[in-house]
Amino acid sequence: MNENLLTVSELNERIKSLIDSDPVLMQVAVAGELSNYKVYPSGHHYFTLKDQQSSVRCVMFRSSASKLRFKPESGMGVTAVGRVSVYPRDGAYQLYCTELIPQGVGDLQLAFEQLKARLMAEGLFDRAHKKPIPRFPKRIAVITSGAGAAVRDIIRVLGARWPMAEVVVLPVRVQGAEAPPEIVGAIKYANRWKVGDLIITGRGGGSMEDLWAFNDERVARAIYESEIPVISAVGHEPDVTIADFVADLRAATPSNAAELAVPDGSDMAEQLAAADARMLAAANKRLRYLRGALDQLAGRRVLTEPGSYLDTKRLELDRAADRLAMAAERTVSAKKHVFLALAASLEAMSPLKVLSRGFSVATAADGSVVRSADQLREGDRIKLRLADGGAEAEITSAWKG
Repeated sequence: MNENLLTVSELNERIKSLIDSDPVLMQVAVAGELSNYKVYPSGHHYFTLKDQQSSVRCVMFRSSASKLRFKPESGMGVTAVGRVSVYPRDGAYQLYCTELIPQGVGDLQLAFEQLKARLMAEGLFDRAHKKPIPRFPKRIAVITSGAGAAVRDIIRVLGARWPMAEVVVLPVRVQGAEAPPEIVGAIKYANRWKVGDLIITGRGGGSMEDLWAFNDERVARAIYESEIPVISAVGHEPDVTIADFVADLRAATPSNAAELAVPDGSDMAEQLAAADARMLAAANKRLRYLRGALDQLAGRRVLTEPGSYLDTKRLELDRAADRLAMAAERTVSAKKHVFLALAASLEAMSPLKVLSRGFSVATAADGSVVRSADQLREGDRIKLRLADGGAEAEITSAWKG
């Protein structure tokens, strides 16, 4: 029995050796649902993969986790690819994952939807942040592959539609791991040095893998932070990338981006010619109207015989003076009649008039008019006002009645 005596460590190592030697367990794919998914500061991912009856512990080291294109979350259905081995310290076997494949959709599509939802929640797609595209750009920075068909199509369309615009090509890689930082660098360079007043960035069509540089979060944020308006032109019309949502304007193709960037010179020439014709017609119409008005004025007597006009006005002035004189005479006569009537009334009421008829006015020593015998006492001296003079008298007696 002592021959089978093992330490715990020896037992775990023996089991580990048995599992590690099984070719099936060296590369296995296991379908299940993620649970308790955690990312540690070390960069390693720890989680449980489970189905309705069982579960298995899993780990994905940082080197493998850094290659994930989507963000794994608890409750997500996946297929985990890796090897089965034993962690000797705990004596528990676990699945060492090298790859996670989301069920139902590919990892690229899932990563696209996750980034789209996150950036939308942050407001990077809001119309309020969209900058207007200049109507007549002077310089256009084109950020794309310098050797692809896209740059040739953009230059050709821009030259045909609006040759006045200067085109500055900033060549970058548009596919592969190096593409996102190069695109970001070109956008920042164009903004720092004011390379143009409009940016077109994109590439020709391809698979989702080919277009993935324009689904990169770094590229999306560089477009959002650009002070220069950006037109996104990625792939063919059905292709949609994160860059399309963030850009100030989305074009279906690189050629379409050039069409949206500048007006059509031939159309502008036709519009200018039509405007010129309308302005000329309006000017001629105005001239005809003014000429007619001038002809009417030229036939008026005031211009042909200015002296007769003055004579007419002089006669009108004389008539007006006569009317004013007659009106003044009538007014003076009426006022004189009223004055005489008032003077006669005043004369009739004058006390001097009464005195002329034999009456007199007696005043006391203080100058007050004597109106009653009660005011007089024997010996009082009074003054009498007569029609032609006056006299003084002394009261010897006074009576009433």
